[in-house]
Amino acid sequence: MQNIIAQAKRFLRDEEGATMVEYGLMVALIAIVCIGAVTTIGTNLNLVFSDIAVKL
Repeated sequence: MQNIIAQAKRFLRDEEGATMVEYGLMVALIAIVCIGAVTTIGTNLNLVFSDIAVKL
C-alpha cells in the first residue's frame, strides 16, 4: 500500500506534462501572431502593387 501511495505522490509532483502543455500554448500563440502578421503584410502589399499598377 505504501508503494502505491509513494507512486501517487511522485505522479502528482511530476511537472513534465505541464511543461508540454506550456510549450504547446506558446507554439499556438506564436502561430497566431505569425498568421496575423502575414495576413496584414499581404493585404498591405496587395494595396502597394495595386497602386503601382494604376500608376503604370
